[in-house]
Amino acid sequence: MSKATRVLGASLGALALAASLTACGGDSLEKSKDGGGTGAGGTGGAKGKLVIGAAGFTESGILAELYAQLLRDAGYSTSVTTVKNRELYEPALEKGEIDIVPEYAATLAEFLNAKVNGPKAPEEKPVASADVAATTAALGTLGAPLGLKALPAGKAVDQNAFAVSREFAAKNNLKTLSDLGKSGLKVKIAAGDECAVRPFCAVGLKSTYGIDVSGIDPKGVGTPQSKQAVKDGVDHLVLTTTTDATLESFGLVLLEDDKKLQNADNILPVVNAKDAGSPEVAAALGKLTDALTTDDLVELNRKVDTERAKPADVAKAWLGSKGLLKN
Repeated sequence: MSKATRVLGASLGALALAASLTACGGDSLEKSKDGGGTGAGGTGGAKGKLVIGAAGFTESGILAELYAQLLRDAGYSTSVTTVKNRELYEPALEKGEIDIVPEYAATLAEFLNAKVNGPKAPEEKPVASADVAATTAALGTLGAPLGLKALPAGKAVDQNAFAVSREFAAKNNLKTLSDLGKSGLKVKIAAGDECAVRPFCAVGLKSTYGIDVSGIDPKGVGTPQSKQAVKDGVDHLVLTTTTDATLESFGLVLLEDDKKLQNADNILPVVNAKDAGSPEVAAALGKLTDALTTDDLVELNRKVDTERAKPADVAKAWLGSKGLLKN
């Protein structure tokens, strides 16, 4: 299952998470917590040891390395451990087996909504919206009784997005999803077959933007096959994410979600309040939150996925380029 599918499904409150994501490397949970992990550096650390959790996809691994290196620079001993999905790492975060994870505000808010209020809650009484402040406030309220603390969200966001070919955009003067709706064009979407009934996919495109969806080509969410179909003109629109690093190679461009159909999946650190809820941790991670942009994430993802660079290396280079490391 792709990262895009993770975002779409979680936005709908689905608890079924990816079981076969591409691992980006990391230590076992037990090894890391015992201080034997190598990750981003498991030595020294006058302020103590912190384990940063990463989910099994590229972007999460990069974010975990960014967190680990910033915290190591601030005087902590850090290690990164990869735990395949949220159903596994969220309970570990509650227990203090993991201290910090990079997360997505709306996705985690609805995950916790389902956990606390029942599996139908995300659909019947959703807490996430396009309002990042309201979404993170709801996340904080749900997380606090579980011992979780959500730190402030940044401007970097990884959420569902729709792309068209450059030629199609230029020919029809398209920059936003509103433009596509006003064009009156019939649009075939390359996505998962569930797109037809999803409020953040075909249903929302029709109701929010007036887009005339003529059909769904079930080639998957953000897959190479879906993007190739749009490039070739077989389909018109592909469901992907805002941090998809391969769009340029397919000659595709995102259309702006100008009416805010998608929920606010801004990136933020979530910590075990007891073990990592200190102002010092928040201050260290706040440097990243303030500096990181969606475009930065696209480029970091590209370096790992396309150039086969190591997450730890691209994280170090980026932090250095922004002057965020003292040592």
